[in-house]
Amino acid sequence: MNWDSLANVAFALGCAPFLMGVINRTKAIFAGRQGQPLLQTYYEIWRLLHKGAVYSKTTSWFFRAGPLAGLAITVLVLFLIPFGRVPAVVSFQGDFIFIVYLLGLMRMMTVLAALDTGSSFEGMGASRELQFSAIAEVALVFALSTLAWKAGTLSISEIFTKVTPDLWRTEGGILSLLGVAILLVFLAENARVPIDDPNTHLELTMIHEVMVLDHSGPDFAMILYSSALKLWILGTFLLEVLLPFQVGNFWLDHASFIFAMFALAVLVGIIESSMARLRLIFVPRFLMGAVIFALLAFLLGLR
Repeated sequence: MNWDSLANVAFALGCAPFLMGVINRTKAIFAGRQGQPLLQTYYEIWRLLHKGAVYSKTTSWFFRAGPLAGLAITVLVLFLIPFGRVPAVVSFQGDFIFIVYLLGLMRMMTVLAALDTGSSFEGMGASRELQFSAIAEVALVFALSTLAWKAGTLSISEIFTKVTPDLWRTEGGILSLLGVAILLVFLAENARVPIDDPNTHLELTMIHEVMVLDHSGPDFAMILYSSALKLWILGTFLLEVLLPFQVGNFWLDHASFIFAMFALAVLVGIIESSMARLRLIFVPRFLMGAVIFALLAFLLGLR
């Protein structure tokens, strides 16, 4: 058993909510405010776990099972992704496709739980979520497939191991395109600006938040925690492509990777502070940009 890989999973489980605090603090600094504590997400999860849950009479058992299933699937994905050049706990050929399916299944559980309420409002959010995610998944699959082609393997742990400074020197253009595509998918899949705003409560602009409005107490805590873990997972994909450097020392490599993860959270805060949310009719164009970047990289990689 690879204890370093298990340590990575434990670290992700413990530190993922901290990314949310870094993003919110960055936004507060740009707005000239002190902002909430960096550990606010931990406080929120702890507070929600100690509250009771309210369920509508129109919902079934699936509404209660949705958040738990979504969290379980997200934790499972953590066991399948590498971190800081340390291989995943579980690795096999074709696992990157399995990861994409798991992330899609997590989304589907949230969507079905939203539809189970019988609310047309939550149905509207579910429709938007499925429409936009269908485009984002195409970009992600093209990006990972391009990396798999260049690495000559279908295992995501081996794929990211092959992303080295030498590969950047020979295929820097392709990797740059993939980096942009994954960044756009990262923002879209995590409901961040300019696709969505996790802090908004305007009916006509909400996408992800509208699907979880009826959840409360421990159920909402699991949803909040799952969102933080998903932010960590997709951030890992991006950093594994953009940071091919390593010195061979476990602690130094991990420290640099963790620092880069927090720097990515700062970047997200800067993006959200410097630009407005897109109108819904422009969101597909934004996501198609990610598809074009990934497809262009894929075609160039076939040469």
